[in-house]
Amino acid sequence: MWGQSPFSRAAVAEDVSFPGIVQMDEDTHYNKVEDVVGSHVEDAVTFWAQSIDRNKDIVKIGFSLSEACPHANSVFGNLDPKKIYGGLFSEDKCWYRCKVLKVISDEKCLVRYIDYGNTEILNRSDIVEIPSELQFSSVAKKYRLWGLQIPSGQEVTQFDQGRTFLGSLIFEKEIKMRIKATSQDGTVIAQAEYGSVDIGEEVAKKGFAEKCKLTSSTNICEEKKSDPAQLALRNLKSPIPLWGHRSNQSNFSRPKPRLSGRLSVDLKNESDAGNHVTFPKESLAVGDFKLGSNVSLAKIKQDQKLIEENEKLKTEKEVLLESYKALESKVEQTARELQQEKANTMDLTKHLESTLKTRIGTRMKNLAAKVEILKEIRRVNINVRFGDDLSEAMQVLDEGCFTTLPSMNELEILWAEYNLAQEKIQTCGNVTEGNILIAERNEVQQKLYMAVEVFILEVDELLLNKRLKTLKDLSASLEAVYGPAKEGTHSEDILRKFYDWKCDKREEFTKIRSETEASLQRLVAWFQSTLKVFDLSVEEPASSDDTVGNIDEILEKTESCLCKELEVSLIEQGDTDKEIILDTYGQVLQKIRSEERLIASVQAKYKDSVEFKKQIIECLNKSPSVDHLLSIKKTLKGLKARLRWKLVEKSNLEESDDHDGSEIEKIKREVIQLRNSVFQEIYHEREEYEKLNSLAQKWFPELPLLHPEIGLLKYMNSGGLLTMSLERDLLDAEPMKELSSKRPLVCSEINGQVILLKGYSVDVDTEARVIRRAATYHRASRDAKEESGLLPLKFLFLCKSDPMAYLVVPYYPRANLSAVQASMPLTSDEALKVMKGVAQGLHTLHKADIIHGSLHQNNVFALNREQGIVGDFDFTKSVSQRASVNMMVGDLSLMSPELKMGKPPSASSDLYAYGCLLLWDDNVKSLLCSLIYCRSSMTAEQVLNAECFLLPKEKPISNAEKDAEYTQYKKEEELKVENLDKYKEKTRSGEANFD
Repeated sequence: MWGQSPFSRAAVAEDVSFPGIVQMDEDTHYNKVEDVVGSHVEDAVTFWAQSIDRNKDIVKIGFSLSEACPHANSVFGNLDPKKIYGGLFSEDKCWYRCKVLKVISDEKCLVRYIDYGNTEILNRSDIVEIPSELQFSSVAKKYRLWGLQIPSGQEVTQFDQGRTFLGSLIFEKEIKMRIKATSQDGTVIAQAEYGSVDIGEEVAKKGFAEKCKLTSSTNICEEKKSDPAQLALRNLKSPIPLWGHRSNQSNFSRPKPRLSGRLSVDLKNESDAGNHVTFPKESLAVGDFKLGSNVSLAKIKQDQKLIEENEKLKTEKEVLLESYKALESKVEQTARELQQEKANTMDLTKHLESTLKTRIGTRMKNLAAKVEILKEIRRVNINVRFGDDLSEAMQVLDEGCFTTLPSMNELEILWAEYNLAQEKIQTCGNVTEGNILIAERNEVQQKLYMAVEVFILEVDELLLNKRLKTLKDLSASLEAVYGPAKEGTHSEDILRKFYDWKCDKREEFTKIRSETEASLQRLVAWFQSTLKVFDLSVEEPASSDDTVGNIDEILEKTESCLCKELEVSLIEQGDTDKEIILDTYGQVLQKIRSEERLIASVQAKYKDSVEFKKQIIECLNKSPSVDHLLSIKKTLKGLKARLRWKLVEKSNLEESDDHDGSEIEKIKREVIQLRNSVFQEIYHEREEYEKLNSLAQKWFPELPLLHPEIGLLKYMNSGGLLTMSLERDLLDAEPMKELSSKRPLVCSEINGQVILLKGYSVDVDTEARVIRRAATYHRASRDAKEESGLLPLKFLFLCKSDPMAYLVVPYYPRANLSAVQASMPLTSDEALKVMKGVAQGLHTLHKADIIHGSLHQNNVFALNREQGIVGDFDFTKSVSQRASVNMMVGDLSLMSPELKMGKPPSASSDLYAYGCLLLWDDNVKSLLCSLIYCRSSMTAEQVLNAECFLLPKEKPISNAEKDAEYTQYKKEEELKVENLDKYKEKTRSGEANFD
């Protein structure tokens, strides 16, 4: 019947579209008549009905819900009472639109099916979200009978009887509603008529409602406003009265209503007769009869039996009526479906008729569009689909393939012999044996020189740079198309398989293209021959059957060929085709990389050969001369003698009683000039040592053996730090008593720069260790250049008269962190700059496998309050000895917990001391917490890249989002600081544990 949710799928085979659905008119007018069908009854005067005009809307809504709801998400969280959801009706398991009236519990909600009006308690899992296009007003409206109200104090039994009676009059029946007014809650107050019957009067006659008092202003019934959710719960949960032949309460409470057959007929008959409904008991007990004196017990039993038989017949009648109603409903539904099918068939017929009129034009238009697409595809190169780019790449590789030069193999052999001879000379300690090895090396050197000349000539004739550029461009173009290649081994089978596949694909595609061109030529020929048939000026007779008759076959063939070629051209390749192409691409890329590596090795060998030729051509069969170095040393010796004499002369004049002040000043100027000259020559000496050092390491390892007098080996072992020409008495040094608590320190000046001399007492064993440790530190600092973050070492020299080693470093007065913080503490920005430099210094040391072990506030320098550097350490002590000294910063120990537990020093213990030095700055508390708690997984490089060193400080933007983020950030920072304070307390009390 109309209004039921089940419907034939065939009836909605057409595409469902909601813009065409008629919405309910919110602005109702007085006495306006609406034709509706009753769908749900709430009480004897209130019911829900659907407009007859919205029959198709119900069907479309049901179809859309059946498509969308099974795949939709169940609702969660707070439910919006104004929003429309999809609900799964418990009786027929179909989906209907609903609104939530009340949340009963976390799992259950009371909902109203808005297109029918009935209510039900559903689980949350049976309520789902629906698309926005289904979010429109309800199909069903709520109506109240004009001028009637439920009597106050009405019994539950009478309430249910009235509800049932009104359902028999309006349920699934076409009734007319004369609209009188609209309540504030949207209920339409109207006069209901079924044919000539006034439904309100019938309800009043039965006593289920009474006339209500009318207001003088609006004539609208006064009624108590009640909560819709409470009324719905009352309808669901009202007690069942004990009267007979009662229909199930849900008959008027669901989207798929079904009235009890017997009840419908009985009530209808009674309504037509104008009598009240009577409800006999289910059964009568013997004691219920008022027995007269003349009534026998047998008569009573007979009556009892008749009553039971009567009840049995009534039950059978009710079942038959139910079956009748079901069949009647099915017939009506089938009729509607047939009507819908008929309408659809008529629409389809009209569509076909209109389509046939434009069939030829549409077909030709589509055919022309496909031809245009095919032209564009053919214009654009689609060779990539068949691997033509890979074939071209392989052709490029094969045509200009670079192979190993013949002279290169011989050159490799001679290089190996030459390197072996050099190693023997380097490890030789005997001059006689060394001369023999040098002679053998020179022979190999002569052969190598000749081979190098041949190799250089051959390489000069090759266009290696051009070939390398071609390979790089080729690989770049292929990678742009195919992306990164998967790794694999070289296989000729893959290339063979690719060629076979390419030939098959090319043959297939050529065949398809030929068929396409042939079919188009045939179509063109047909058009040309057809011109004669329709040209009135042509007098030659032409058979239209032969000329025009085969156009359908020609068009069909042409369309088929076009579609086939478009499919091959546009559809993505299959997995097998892709695998073949990608495997081949991998092989091509391997060949390119292999040739690039070969060219790179040839170029590297060419560079070494050119350098070898340049160095050897001057010293072929002879060693480089050290005469220039000896000349510098001789000059230095003379300058130092003159400087000492001037210093003695100056001292004598100062001690004499009648010394001349001008003479002393003159001698002082001469002393300064001589001292500057000495250091100038020392720098020249170092430059010459560097040249000889480079030659000894690369080409002439015999230099230290042949010329032990120049001390080249010591210079090389010290990393260029050691000098034999500098002596303590040559410097005008002033003792630094305030800094000399552990070792003698003196201050002097070299070429205008103030320097500090650190004296170390050494013996034969410690001298070598000091040189080795200082050399390692010096190499790390020198390799990092200006970005080392370390205090540079200028010179290291040994005292000839005393067992002392002196280290020359720059002197930065009152620049250590302790002095700076005591006089004028660093600002936050200055502290970040300084500590970033310190982190860079630790990174330089750790990268060279050097553990500082002695990082403290007196050994960190803030140059110009913006550049931080790490000071050197005591080179006479091992790292364990250096780390065993418990330095303090404030009241916090710089010794890490693991050192206190006896574990060896490590980069982690350096970072612990670094973290303790950060304590004065609040901006680095987060980094400090990481250093304290996560040192085992942190490195100096990670500290260097910390956020506080990279990002500039900016004022937070004062909006709600930024304020929330800032609040959260402050909470996290406060928590970290709290943890840090606790950790400091534990450290002071010696309770800290180390993970």
